[in-house]
Amino acid sequence: MTNPADEVGYGSIWLDRTGQAEAFDAIGDRYDEAFPHKEGQVASAAWLVGSLPPGARVLDLGCGTGLPTSRQLAEAGFQVVGVDLSERMVAIAHKYVPTGVFHQADIADLRPGGPRDLGRFDAVTAFFSLLMLPRAEIPLALRTIHHLLLPDGLFALSMVEADVDDFSIPFIGSTIRVSGYLREELREVVEEAGFEIVEESSYSYAPASADVPPEVQIFLRCRRSA
Repeated sequence: MTNPADEVGYGSIWLDRTGQAEAFDAIGDRYDEAFPHKEGQVASAAWLVGSLPPGARVLDLGCGTGLPTSRQLAEAGFQVVGVDLSERMVAIAHKYVPTGVFHQADIADLRPGGPRDLGRFDAVTAFFSLLMLPRAEIPLALRTIHHLLLPDGLFALSMVEADVDDFSIPFIGSTIRVSGYLREELREVVEEAGFEIVEESSYSYAPASADVPPEVQIFLRCRRSA
């Protein structure tokens, strides 16, 4: 019998999250102070609000503090489930979005046959959460998201445009490792995972924190196509 985890290719891959959750535990509420302008996230969540039926079930992957996305979706009347690797972020999200359900978990935990089964969703958001993974894992995470979505489910994704893989950067007094793609390669990776890209936008962004460099943020609005 085939191991269900092999459906998305995890197999026996080693998952290295060393220091990632700890960095966000340490940042806590300062994350929203360092990244105060989130127009791209708000616009993509508004696309979901305008596209989904009342009461839709939405998963916010890498929900952080719950602001703005989980709260925006909850205020629209959706059933919001949030997942984050950071225990501190999950605790803050519970406070800011009391109607949401939040779990401390890794996206790899949600894969077919993985230790966490949260059911299926009408939509998934992953705003700047997949960039915390090494490149070898990002296609696996996308296939996991595909698995979590109902047929024709919607997927809102954002990444920072950068040709880097598991690259260490200073981040609000801590260090994290990030990965990214140039725009065309990102599109290819997303489409190969079984998504149709419906809309695309980008923003030039300069975080308020002095130790975080300016960046170009890419937002893709997608539909599960296979």
